[in-house]
Amino acid sequence: MSLAGFHANDSRFTLRRIDELRAKLARGETVYLAGLGLPGTHNSGVALIEVTPAQGPRLIVNNEEERFSGDKHTTQYPRAALDAMRATLRAMGRDVIDIDAWLTSWDYPDLLGTLLRSIVEEFPDGLKLLRTKNSVSFDAKRLEQMTRTPKLLRKQFDLPARVPLLMMPHHDNHAWFSFAASPFPDDEPVAVAVLDGTGDLGSVSTYVARDGGIAKLYCNDSVFDSLGAFYSVISSTQGGWTWLSSEGRYMGAAAWGDMDRTSNPYYARLREVLDFSADGEIRLNRAMGNWYCDPFDNPYKQPLIDILGAPLKPEQLWNPDAVLRVEDIQHRPDTQERLDKAAATQLVFEDAMIHVVAGLLRRTGAHRLVLTGGVALNALGNMRLLEHFNEAWFEREQGRKVNLHLWMPPTPGDPGVTIGAAWIFAHLIGAPRGAPMTHAFYCGDAPASQEIATVLAVDDINSKIIGDISTPEGLEAIADLMAYLVAQNGIIAVYQGAAETGPRALGHRSILANPCDAGTRERLNERVKYREAIRPLAPMATREAALDYFDLLEGASDADYNAYNYMVLTAQSKPHARDKIPSVIHADGTGRIQIVRAEDDPLTHAYLKALGRHIGVELSVNTSFNVAGPIAQTPQQAVETLHRSAGLDVVLMVARDGSVTAAWHGGERDSGRFTALYQQWLTVGRMSKV
Repeated sequence: MSLAGFHANDSRFTLRRIDELRAKLARGETVYLAGLGLPGTHNSGVALIEVTPAQGPRLIVNNEEERFSGDKHTTQYPRAALDAMRATLRAMGRDVIDIDAWLTSWDYPDLLGTLLRSIVEEFPDGLKLLRTKNSVSFDAKRLEQMTRTPKLLRKQFDLPARVPLLMMPHHDNHAWFSFAASPFPDDEPVAVAVLDGTGDLGSVSTYVARDGGIAKLYCNDSVFDSLGAFYSVISSTQGGWTWLSSEGRYMGAAAWGDMDRTSNPYYARLREVLDFSADGEIRLNRAMGNWYCDPFDNPYKQPLIDILGAPLKPEQLWNPDAVLRVEDIQHRPDTQERLDKAAATQLVFEDAMIHVVAGLLRRTGAHRLVLTGGVALNALGNMRLLEHFNEAWFEREQGRKVNLHLWMPPTPGDPGVTIGAAWIFAHLIGAPRGAPMTHAFYCGDAPASQEIATVLAVDDINSKIIGDISTPEGLEAIADLMAYLVAQNGIIAVYQGAAETGPRALGHRSILANPCDAGTRERLNERVKYREAIRPLAPMATREAALDYFDLLEGASDADYNAYNYMVLTAQSKPHARDKIPSVIHADGTGRIQIVRAEDDPLTHAYLKALGRHIGVELSVNTSFNVAGPIAQTPQQAVETLHRSAGLDVVLMVARDGSVTAAWHGGERDSGRFTALYQQWLTVGRMSKV
């Protein structure tokens, strides 16, 4: 690897570079670091970090290649993401040559060693892994391209020499950024749990943060004793979706099943697939689960088949991120039996999360927890942690009256490790921790008005400049128009600024709709998103509305309920919520909420305040602006998404200068709905009250 330009984090080359940049920072100079997600592993991309002696690291961009290529969870070389990063640097008066170090999000020799060791340890069954054609985390066809990345970077940016890459450990990357971005101080221990599909050494790692540093406590040294693999295998082979598409859908399906441990007919037997060992360890019961040697074609052994039935084969799975319409796919019916299996899987998964976290809290004596890794996207499981680790638990286990305080970043999965690799290196060169995170708008840049005008110059799209949000008055007017359209049960999309990094749309690439209309969920799923009826819709809200309609737990209250900013944590709704906002209350009474702050997103916050005037609640349906693919990143992708979605009334596209263009279907597809509502708003609806 060193001959190819890759350097271990403890190599002489890396240690020398650390000393050089430590000296540069000590001189008061600014350091630029790039974290790379390389080809061969899913979610390739690049993060750019600016480091100053006084403020520490600051995230400038985290560009996910899937957003630019349209290939969700892509494993390809992040050429477009890198080009977008260069454009950002040039807008700052810098260029790629100013990047002081390039860091990778995996330690590749460790990863290779772990995979080879796994085959040997599981011998002879492990030999089957060598014949596995399918893969999710790793794309063997691109691994050779990964080894050529130092040369590819030189060629792409016309640099004088190949770019040396410094390898950072995968789970350390997860842990470092997630802790540094959290609202927790480190004046007392903070526990950090990385629960993942796999890392380069294992799939579960725990840490303790204290006094400005993070110490690793434990790694399970196994890619198969994995909570992520457990959930992915079951959700895919029972739900009928491919890995990385199945997990969130299965979590949504679970709410329609029997979520009672005492009555669910599958729960008790399914729990035996995991071994709950001492000190918070979780191991796969290899007498039941077969994914340690044959994860795709034959993932179950007979005892698990006896519980769940035969698993679906790879050729029977549907990839909802690669096709356009749900109607084109032949589904098995959503019988109660299948929904109860989903519920049982979620319950066992929650048991395992609780078991791991309990061991970590006992070991560290902490009551603050940062949860990260792909498993931390299970928003329902995250809420269960807050409910379980209550004052009674801490009084019994730690002898003090506290509750668990929990935080997850908006990028707990692999789109966040690019940031983490740079963040670790910033720490190694002596930078302070950096400021806590409050929003996630870091993917790419806002488009110029001419870019928007160019992509809208097509025959089947109508468009019109309708305002400008660069002034307070203009912003309030556009926000009120948005609220008026939604109050009339319009379904609108907003495209503004840099996109959200991470899997959740948070107001910059969002589809918005009326939460008070019980038919909204059905219309959105059938006519706009073309997805399964079981899928819930998420609420975005002002802080006041969130407190009014949901039980926001004390354990998520740090930094004014910052943990609810990113749609990674569900909340139980209050009794009156289902009657008032039925479309955002899931079957189990929960909502995966997002609190919007005026300082982080002025337009969306103003829209929510305007909704309060129009429908009586400062809360909106929010779902991602995409159809069968990644969230729309570019103006061209925004138009393509509009083309695909028959039920979308209008897309409001905000340019870099603040001008706002409305785009809607033209020709025979123009229902006339947007123009009629817009005219009504101009004449009678503007700034109207409830």
